[in-house]
Amino acid sequence: MTTIGKRMRLARINNEKTLEEVAKAVGVSRQTIQRYETGIISNIPSDKIESIAKALNVTPGYLMGWELSPDIPDYPNIFPIETKKIPLLGKIAAGQPVLTEECFDSYVQCGNVINADFCLRVQGDSMINARIYDGDIVFIKHQPEVENGEIAAVAIDDAVTLKRVYISDSFVELRAENPRYKPMVFDKANCLSFRILGKAIAFQGDIN
Repeated sequence: MTTIGKRMRLARINNEKTLEEVAKAVGVSRQTIQRYETGIISNIPSDKIESIAKALNVTPGYLMGWELSPDIPDYPNIFPIETKKIPLLGKIAAGQPVLTEECFDSYVQCGNVINADFCLRVQGDSMINARIYDGDIVFIKHQPEVENGEIAAVAIDDAVTLKRVYISDSFVELRAENPRYKPMVFDKANCLSFRILGKAIAFQGDIN
């Protein structure tokens, strides 16, 4: 069961509502709401999340896991999270570069403290020592340059990857955060075009 599914079910039970009542309010079938709750359907459209939140008297941020439950006590070291939407633009490889999928997928909710322009979903395990795992969402600040050693989304010819970037006068080296992967070196002999899409500034993943 996903985070949003767990919170949907908990909010529905707390509000003493049936699957049928929520489904009617959202405009979907009972089976669809059940699939949302169990995680069978995990990619819930943003408009449906908003409708579900309204039907269950919670916020979309709470359902997404970005806000505390309304019944969490007010302690001085607990801070509410104000959220905003960041466009999710396809996938990025943490491993060998993959063909670019620069298509708009959906929005991802994140805290207002994350100053990102877009985000990408990671494929692969080459950045695991930076705690970035397969399936994580990486938030990118659009900029054409980064400092040596910073993690960036990089376009190489028609492919995109996520790596630590080291630039010299004659070549570019992309280093993984996994000893299984050797550094990738690009120069004019094996790379027609190289472009930094932006700096990775944050990521979103599950705590196991």
